[in-house]
Amino acid sequence: MGNASETFLLVSRISKEHDFLMGTIYIIFGVLSLLGNGILLFVAYRKKSFLKPAEFFVVNLAISDLGMTMTLFPLAIPSAFTHMWLFNQTTCYVYAFCGVLFGLSSLTNLTVLSSVCWLKVCCPNYGNKFSFSHACLLVAGVWCYAAVFAVGPLSGWGEYGAEPYGTACCINWEAPSRSPVAMSYIVCLFFFCYAVPCTVIFLSYAFILLTVRGSRQAVQQHVSPQNKVTNAHALIVKLSVAVCIGFLMAWSPYAIVSMWAAFGNPTAVPPMAFALAAIFAKSSTLYNPIVYLVFKPNFRKFLCRDVALCQRTVCGCLFPGAAAHKGTCVPPHHGDECNSTRFSNGLPENHAACRHCPCPERAGRTPENLAAHSPRQTARVLKGSMNREVAVSQLSNELQSDFL
Repeated sequence: MGNASETFLLVSRISKEHDFLMGTIYIIFGVLSLLGNGILLFVAYRKKSFLKPAEFFVVNLAISDLGMTMTLFPLAIPSAFTHMWLFNQTTCYVYAFCGVLFGLSSLTNLTVLSSVCWLKVCCPNYGNKFSFSHACLLVAGVWCYAAVFAVGPLSGWGEYGAEPYGTACCINWEAPSRSPVAMSYIVCLFFFCYAVPCTVIFLSYAFILLTVRGSRQAVQQHVSPQNKVTNAHALIVKLSVAVCIGFLMAWSPYAIVSMWAAFGNPTAVPPMAFALAAIFAKSSTLYNPIVYLVFKPNFRKFLCRDVALCQRTVCGCLFPGAAAHKGTCVPPHHGDECNSTRFSNGLPENHAACRHCPCPERAGRTPENLAAHSPRQTARVLKGSMNREVAVSQLSNELQSDFL
């Protein structure tokens, strides 16, 4: 990538202290994004035989976030610390192209994921027919949709250029003031890549929450309070709120500032406003791994199992004598977790064999047998619970199958 040429020299328009702060924040975001998305992809690989079609979008989301992290952060960090763009014009265009491609891919992916969740929960007759081929086609469509707007400025529809704060590149937000073609690109970008995705996401999760609320009220009329099916309901609420908040926090500031520059007076927009908006936009690579690793129990279960396996392996290498005492290296709280299973009513039930935790010694299983344990067996336990005779229990089981 060489140094900046004499005809393309970008100097920061914010103070050196602010640039140093931005570089530090980018380092933190980059490390956390690599760890979070890397762990998410590792967990998805470990449970690849159990992945559901809708979870393909979670994997695709991690890939696009990881792509943004690996292409943008290595260029933005040194430029921020040196108070200028260190690379040439071609690199600037590549940087802007990758930012638009991976950023729009993540936004479009979240939109499609919310639509699929709406289809499976609110229209189960059609949602149950959603297959792996449908998921693959939609994933390909996500990348094609993002590529149209990323290639546009390279083909003359819109322009790429320096960010107003000077140490990064993106869409040239000043171009619409002098070019009708650039104005049309900005209008389409705002409408199809922000307004429409935001509307679809909010409507999808609003309908999901309404459906879940109606199902919960129906369940409460037929079962006693201690047997209410609350796990799936609480999970959907958490997932919905987390996705919507992450979407708004990450992209709304940049959308507002960029529209201010495109349709108003570009010189009136403070460079620091663009710098802060860019930081929030790049933080989107952190939210999604947290949301899905924290709120999706099936991802969390596989991660917990692998962590426990690594812990036992490390303990076996460091303390060979501990191998004679099974469970020596396992934290004490795992014992309680291994002696209980949560049924569909959310209440723990103690028993001798563990079904959901990574403690093969206590469950009388080897790690290989535990890896072969199918989630369908747990589904049979749920179907045999006290909620079997409830008329709406089928919907609740579908929700737990999709979201848990």
